Order: sequence, then C-alpha cells, then structure tokens
Amino acid sequence: MITWRSGTVVSLAEAWSGAVELDVATDGGEPMRALAYPALVGEPAVGDRVLLNVSAQARGLGTGGYALVVARPDALPADPEPGPGHLVKARYTPLQAMVLGVDEQESPHHGLLRDADDLAGMPVVVADLHSALPAVVAGARHAATIAGRRPPRVVYVMTDGGALPAWFSRTASGLREAGWLDACVTVGQAFGGDLEAVTVHTGLLAARLVCDAELVVVAQGPGNLGTGTRWGFSGVAAGEAVNAVATLGGQSVASLRVSGADPRERHRGISHHSLTAYGRVALAAADVVVPVADPADADAPWRDAARAALLARVREQAGELCAAHGGHRLVEVAAGADLLAALGTSPVRLTTMGRGLDADPEAFLAAAVAGVHAVSIAP
Repeated sequence: MITWRSGTVVSLAEAWSGAVELDVATDGGEPMRALAYPALVGEPAVGDRVLLNVSAQARGLGTGGYALVVARPDALPADPEPGPGHLVKARYTPLQAMVLGVDEQESPHHGLLRDADDLAGMPVVVADLHSALPAVVAGARHAATIAGRRPPRVVYVMTDGGALPAWFSRTASGLREAGWLDACVTVGQAFGGDLEAVTVHTGLLAARLVCDAELVVVAQGPGNLGTGTRWGFSGVAAGEAVNAVATLGGQSVASLRVSGADPRERHRGISHHSLTAYGRVALAAADVVVPVADPADADAPWRDAARAALLARVREQAGELCAAHGGHRLVEVAAGADLLAALGTSPVRLTTMGRGLDADPEAFLAAAVAGVHAVSIAP
C-alpha cells in the first residue's frame, strides 16, 4: 500500500505557506522531487536524511505526484509547546495531527459557536473541484467592482475529499498573499487552515461568525478522486455541502463543473459529476448558475460557433437538472470579454485537469459566474 524510499536532501526548491519542495537523492541513486510540511516534520535542510512515501510518484499520479517526506529521522522536531486543543485530524494514520478546533471546548470561540445555528442568508458557493476557487473569487471581485463596492470578505471552507493538508494548495496560499482570500477553514479530516473545524456545518458557522465572511466558497482541496463511475468520486460531497448550507439558513450557489476541451464525453458541457452531486445528492435547493452570451458585447468570445453551441448545451443541461430536481433555480449570468479579462488578473495560475484559461475558458467562466451571482444576492 505504501512505496517507501530513504535518501538525502540535496537542495531546497520553491516554498510557500506551510510547504517546502526539495530534491532528494535516494539511497538507490534515483533523484526525486519531494514535498515537506515543516509543521509536521520540521524545517528540512540540505544534508538531512529523509524517509519518503513515494506511492503517488511511483504510480505517475498528477496532483499528488510528489514524494512526501514522512520524517527526518536524524533531526526530529522538538515537541510542540503545551497548549489547548484535542482535535485529532488524519486520525489513526502515522501522521495524525492534534490541533485546536474552533468549535471545541478549549477554543475561545466555543461559546460563540456552541448554540450557533444560522448563516443569516450568507451566500455560499459550492464547487466540486479545487480549481474553481480562484475563478469564483475573481468573479465575485469583478461583480463588486462593477457595482462600485469593495470586494467581499471571502473565506474558503476546505473539505477533505482531496488533499488533507491545506498547505498543499499553492492556490489558497497565493490567494491569501494577494489579499483575495481572507481565511481558510479546514473541516473534517482536512487540517492546516487558519481555523480547524469538525464538520462542514461548524466550518460554515465559523467562517461567518469568527472570520466575518461575506462570501464562502466550499470545495475540496487539490486532488479530486474519480473512478469513472456515477458515485465513486470525491466531488459528491458538493451535494452534501448544499444540504448543510440550507440547514443553516444560507444561500447555496452551485458552481458547475464545465468543459469544452475535456476529451471524455461524460465531462463535456456539464460534467456528470456536477449532475450527480447537485441532481441526486443535494436534497435542498440551490441557485444553479450558467454563463450565457451577452448579445451587446461585441468582443465576447462566444461569437465562435463551437463555443456558442457549448453554451447552449450547458444551458440545456442545467435546465434539465433544475427541472428534475424541482427545487433548484436556474440563473443566467452574462459572461463577456470583461469577465474573461477579470479571470486573467488572478494572482494564481488558473488550471483544471492540466488545462489553463486559454485551453478551456468555459471551465473558469462557469465558476466565475457563480461568484458574480453570489455577490448579487448577498444580504
């Protein structure tokens, strides 16, 4: 189940909040690019001996294709300072981490959250792919600018369907550094956010009541898991998040997974993942947002016949989704050249399934219009 290697750090590479890339010469002579989380294993240095989990790299996986530093056996970090917190995440794995939960008894926010039960109509954009996060925020900021308002305070609630450590996400780190994201709350088995919470429910409440969020984006971390089956994909949790938002009195906005470039037919137009999550798993109602061409926009990218046909397909699929569900509301948002330009200002690289903005603009525009709509319905 685990492929192991040991080796020596030969150089340090790029670092971002919570993570460090390094180059390792394994004992067998094989060079490897590895990733270390200093909060778990301490700060790596050239010459350190390291124990690596290379399972993902050995299988040639994409998002998770690093060798991961499990330990620096000759330079173990000091014991953490005694302090509050007894939430254990990544529970009963060799690298389980003990954190202070925002909702636990030792938290200074426990009293605030103990009986909290209401999001007071706060808009929550739900997405099944981590790659939607910067596009949603770009759309929200664009909408606020057009309306002559300041950008909303955005909090990311990271679920545990993908990466468990929030530190793995360069996207979240880059958005924080640019001031586009105000906080990250890690829920379930995910950890490493500004706040830790036990469930999506307390994560949402903490985002509003502790972080003063005006807009929340709920999505898994990097590394969507899919099996090519109807139910075997980690994004199914997007439907469950819609239910949580409704239970707490928020306004759910469904960000659709859309593609005009994916070679797999089941992901062309609206992905079957979104159709399942929002059509079968979500029992509560959400606003299902689709991009549509603005006929007044002479520079719109949708003048191309193939792209116009894709938009029409997405609109038709979303209409069928809403009709079958019975509670969802179909919302059309104009997606013109100005929104495409707003996506181009993202402080982090836009990429989904290995494709960027130029290769698959519909993927990012579909997420951006969810952010645009969320700003329009904010209390």
